[in-house]
This record gives sequence, C-alpha cells and structure tokens, in this order.
Amino acid sequence: MRLLPVRPVAPHPARRAGTALLLLTTLLAVTACGSGVASDGPRTTTPSAQTQSPAPSPGADGGSRVREIVNRMDLAQQASSVVMGNVPGTDPASMRVMMSGGFGGFILMGSNMPGTPEELHAMTAALMIDPSLPPLIATDEEGGDVVRLPWDDQPGADVLKAQPADATRAAFAQRGQLLAQSGVTVNFGVVADVAGSPESFIYDRSFGTDPAAAAERVDAAVRGQAPWVSATLKHFPGHGAAEGDSHHMIPSTGMDLATWRAQVAPPFLAGIRAGAPIVMMGHLAYTAVDAQPASLSPRWHQILRDELGFQGVIVTDDLDMLVDSGDAAYADEVADAVRSVVAGSDLVLALDGAGPDTAQKIADGLVAAVHSGALPAARLSDAASRVVALRLDIADRSR
Repeated sequence: MRLLPVRPVAPHPARRAGTALLLLTTLLAVTACGSGVASDGPRTTTPSAQTQSPAPSPGADGGSRVREIVNRMDLAQQASSVVMGNVPGTDPASMRVMMSGGFGGFILMGSNMPGTPEELHAMTAALMIDPSLPPLIATDEEGGDVVRLPWDDQPGADVLKAQPADATRAAFAQRGQLLAQSGVTVNFGVVADVAGSPESFIYDRSFGTDPAAAAERVDAAVRGQAPWVSATLKHFPGHGAAEGDSHHMIPSTGMDLATWRAQVAPPFLAGIRAGAPIVMMGHLAYTAVDAQPASLSPRWHQILRDELGFQGVIVTDDLDMLVDSGDAAYADEVADAVRSVVAGSDLVLALDGAGPDTAQKIADGLVAAVHSGALPAARLSDAASRVVALRLDIADRSR
C-alpha cells in the first residue's frame, strides 16, 4: 500500500484470539502446504513452530458460526469477502455504497482521513453494513514516518527502537486505543522487518538492525494493541534483507533460508507468538527460496503456515505496487490477485490503481478463476473462512 510519509505538515497481555479465529487450526485444511521443514542445511537456533505451546482447542459454537456463514455464501460472495477495497475521499455515503458489495474490508488511506476523531467515527460507522459480521476496517498507523491519524502523537519505531521495550508497548497501547475509538479495527502498523543497516530503506520504520531487539519490540507492539485492534505484522518475509522501495520495484535478495531463519525471521515469530492475527505478505523476492515475490509464492505461504505456525489471516500488500514495479509479469492486477489467493493469501488489498471499480473487478476475477479451474474452490472457501473468523472475533471483542 502507499506507505510513503504521510504525517500532516500542520499540524495487558495479548488477549487470546477469539474462539472463531482459533477454530481454524483444526477447521480449515490449508492448501498448498506440505512439509514445513526445509532441506537446505542444519537448523539455526531460531525456534520452530514445533516449540510453541499448542493453541487452545476451539469451541464448537465458533466453528459452526464460521461454517454457517461461509456455507450460505455463493461463489461471488465468497470472492468479495476476501477483498479489502478503498474509495478516495471522506464521503461516508460513497464508502457505504462500495461496502454494500459485500467486501471483506476497507482500508483507510491518507485521502480518507478527516480532521477530527468524530468525523472519522462517522465514516467507519457508515462502513458497518452488518454489525453482526463487521468488515475489517484497517489503516496503517505505524507512528513516525507513517501516520494516518493527525491526532496520533505517539512515537514510532524510529524513536522506540532506542528505548526499552515497555515504551513500545505503551505507545502502541495508546495508538490502538485511538484507532478503536475512531472505529478502526485492524492496524497494518507493526513493521517486523529487520533493517540490514542504518542506510536501509526500511530502517526508520523498523525496530532496528538487531533481530533479538526487534523481536522484543514487535512482541510489545502486538501485545500493547491487543485489547483494542487486530495487529498486523509486515512485510513478510522481511523487507530489510531485500533492499529497495517495493512501491516501485520488486526488491530481491539471494539470502538463503537458514540465514533468513537466524537474521530475519525472529521478529515475525515473536509477533505470531504474541497473538498477532494478521501477517502481510510483501512484494519481495528471496530468490534462493522462490524467484517470484513472496506475495505470489506458495513456498513462502507454506513456510509461514507450517514452519512459523501462523494460523490467522494472510493479507497481501497493495497489489497495485506489483503493477507499478514495471515488471510485465505483474502488470495485471486481477491476475496478481488470483495468483496470491492460489498461493495461500486470504485477503487481497485492492486500491484504485486499476480504476474506481478495482475491488469489484478483482472479486469477479476470482470467480472466473474458480470457474476456469485456476483457483480451487476449496482454497477460496478456506480464505473466506479465515477472514470471516477474524470478523466474528472483532464483533465479539466489541461487545
């Protein structure tokens, strides 16, 4: 998504994921998954998913709620439910018209931000078509260079990386509360990337160059927000090792998987263990693992599921960034969306790069892909189920 600096020139322990979300560890059969153990050499000391405590057993009621909702959906409704869209501007009526299409979520960008929390709350209320199954209302509120709420004065990673981890937890607790008070339920705001150096593109937005220190602060950021919003870890598998601005290119690295486990993976694993329910896939190519971007890579989705043990919602970064890379292989945003869901993503970000009806075009493309056999129907149902489970979890949290 467009994550260039947007700050205006003028001016508790992590709660367990809700029953509906936890049921997915047993309810869903994840596609494109095989063995999570790589064969590229000895393990590093990075903990694997097998060392984690098992997730609590899901309740039958939560499982039945997800199944009932997804089973009632026709193919077009399932496709719409895995798309998060956007319309520019601050007109609540326009936003409500878009969300009447059954989309799974709405991302608030800089152009959507009004001047006061009250105005923003009126906008988010307009997005709420069905309060019993609320959409995912998201923004990317990192602090520092990336701030959407003009009234968020809490520090970001540029400052927090030099302070004790408790400061990160306190800042993100305040940030999460501000978002929740405005009706935002998802924050794409935890940068889990380990910067390669202070000169790295991602350095100011990351928690630094040391994997252990970054992991401690990612854990704190997730736990601080947990009572208020659903935190998102980004940009998996890690922007720091793949240098360059992914808004305009496909950053790549030849780093092997063993090195990645030791130097890049720890903050993502820490955030997952802290309870983050969403991970964002970056448009980043680790060519020793897969030549294509991670957002389109079945292998990286498999590693995230099987090796790191993540069972929540996998979301793509803005698909328009792939188009803007200039690589002809990624010039079709609808085709990119299909490839990402086939690879294992559950939610696709569809902004307005392909025109005002981008979200609907992508949903239609997913339906067509199922009919053609390019996208297995079970994979789409799996993605819809994960998104629905998170939406139900948010509904439960708001009670």
